[in-house]
Amino acid sequence: MGLDKDKDGEEEVHKTEEEEELDRQMSQASLDVTTDQEDDDEDDEERTIELGPQRTLKEQLEKDKEDESLRRWKEQLLGSVDLNSVGETLDPDVKILSLSINSPGRDAIVLPILESGNPKGLWFTLKENSRYSLEFSFKVSNNIVSGLKYTNTVWKTAVKVDSTKEMLGTFSPQEEPYKHEMPEETTPSGIFARGQYSAKTKFLDDDNKCYLEIDYTFDIRKDWASR
Repeated sequence: MGLDKDKDGEEEVHKTEEEEELDRQMSQASLDVTTDQEDDDEDDEERTIELGPQRTLKEQLEKDKEDESLRRWKEQLLGSVDLNSVGETLDPDVKILSLSINSPGRDAIVLPILESGNPKGLWFTLKENSRYSLEFSFKVSNNIVSGLKYTNTVWKTAVKVDSTKEMLGTFSPQEEPYKHEMPEETTPSGIFARGQYSAKTKFLDDDNKCYLEIDYTFDIRKDWASR
């Protein structure tokens, strides 16, 4: 029936000349595919991605403005963009307008932002074992800022005791300031927690461009500072 057994008892298949020729063709085709794939891999390694020219946000908004569907897509993507806040530069600008500390049952502690430099002396005082949150507002102009984040590092007697990083998001230019409130925290308590701390706050984007950096000191005491 076309099946024989060899000396070890294994069955041996006898192929016709047509079947053997077909096997040779399939093997050659497989070899050709492998060679083509290797050539494609080499081409991919040599191929470089060429990016188109960067454009300002104003140029992006004005480009293809006659296309109604494309215009609506851009509005959906960018949101409400104030054309007066859009500049002719590729670099975005972020200005921190206000910083304040909120605590339940108390008026907000408004922190002055000095353009001339870091605050001198104590910037603020917190009561031990009290709940508080930081709130700030900022304005974006010129272009979209990507990956804006807030970082804060705290030291006590030169030992780092806390580090915070909050991703704020990506924002387009607009006339109305953005507002953000950090998650609520609780100050530590006890004799070892009270005292003076030093800290550094930064607002940066994805390119590590820093829009505000503040070095300051603050106190944690048994009670709030007298007004």
